[in-house]
Amino acid sequence: MAIVYTKNKAVFSDAAGAEEAETLLEWLGKHPKGKIDLGACVHLHPANLQVMMAAGCLVTVRSSDQDLAAWIDSALKTI
Repeated sequence: MAIVYTKNKAVFSDAAGAEEAETLLEWLGKHPKGKIDLGACVHLHPANLQVMMAAGCLVTVRSSDQDLAAWIDSALKTI
């Protein structure tokens, strides 16, 4: 699984495909102040980005892949 969920954080690793989007949506619905850790993420399917945009979530750890980080930064709040 490309996303591991904790009480208040979703930690992405490797490639997060479209099949992850529904679970991410459910988790964000239950954890509206949940944070996103993309540090180890190298690919993010647009469906996951759309879920994160709709939820207005906060990315606390940017992807180490600079191209992916720039794409995500243009769409989401990051720190």
